[in-house]
Amino acid sequence: MDGASIAVIIVALIGALGTILSNIVMNNSQSKDMDAKLDKNQAVIEERITNLTNEVKKHNNFAEQIPELRSDIKNLEKRVDKLESKTDKAS
Repeated sequence: MDGASIAVIIVALIGALGTILSNIVMNNSQSKDMDAKLDKNQAVIEERITNLTNEVKKHNNFAEQIPELRSDIKNLEKRVDKLESKTDKAS
């Protein structure tokens, strides 16, 4: 091998090394950007889940009150019936 062949090989190796290093730097940069986007999306998803959980709790609380309301309505209906019957007897 003569000096010119070695110089060509060295230049080729330097070029390949530069290409590899630039790819590594770009991949790291893109990886950081992707991690930041994923973190943001994860935070949004967690906030939505929290909001939905709160809405479900409100709904469940309302659903638990329905039997009580039905009972109260029945009691009120009985009272109205008694008052009506007293009014009818008084007339």
